[in-house]
Amino acid sequence: MIGREARLFVCALQFLTRLPTPPLRDFQPEWIQQSARWFPLVGQVVGLIAAAILYGAAQVWSPWIAALLAVAAGVAMTGGFHEDGLADTADGLGGGQTRARRLEIMKDSRLGSYGALTLGLTLALRVAALAMLVAVSPWMAAAALVASHGLGRAAAVAAMALMPYGGDPGMAKEGRPDRASIAGLAVAVLVALWPLALLPVAAGVVGVAAGLVVGAVPAWQAQRLIGGRTGDVLGAVEQMFEVGFLLAVAGLLAA
Repeated sequence: MIGREARLFVCALQFLTRLPTPPLRDFQPEWIQQSARWFPLVGQVVGLIAAAILYGAAQVWSPWIAALLAVAAGVAMTGGFHEDGLADTADGLGGGQTRARRLEIMKDSRLGSYGALTLGLTLALRVAALAMLVAVSPWMAAAALVASHGLGRAAAVAAMALMPYGGDPGMAKEGRPDRASIAGLAVAVLVALWPLALLPVAAGVVGVAAGLVVGAVPAWQAQRLIGGRTGDVLGAVEQMFEVGFLLAVAGLLAA
């Protein structure tokens, strides 16, 4: 059992990041779907590395430079995987007039105005929130960054479990587009929660609530306009959760 779960974690790490991993022998496409329970742990790995860069940079440079370096490190480690999903979702849901056209736009690798604006604004908000947190406490900023990465991936797993698939099954980024199991979602949530212990209780609770509200926006729009989720929508949910969480925690701690 331990060997199987370790294999699924490596699969999740390979799927969500560009970090070096041992090779997976006899890979099966369904492993991607099964590995969703470990998506938050992968997020925390990314978050811990980015948090170390944030904390170290804050000892040398201004909060803005430290925040920018940390966000850039996260993007580099994932290859902009979730950011790409956010941009594609914004382009498709914002630019298409029919379900078929929206899905067609989301599959297009070109970046449109809706995607560019959404991506630029969300990146700017994440950097600004982190800079605000660094000015208050570099340690709290690092803890919030780790928490946001793990919880954002858990929000994406929740969308996988609760939403039907709304796109072309043959184009699913997460392999077979089955719903994530409730048991898998429970594991993902439990894994995602531990970094909240590093934050004040009020900041953690308000941050999660704000993240859920903001993360639910692309999920609701996707359900309404294309009938469910796609891999791009999951990326949008993850990114928007991070934005809502970081803004709420920064606002509360700075106050």
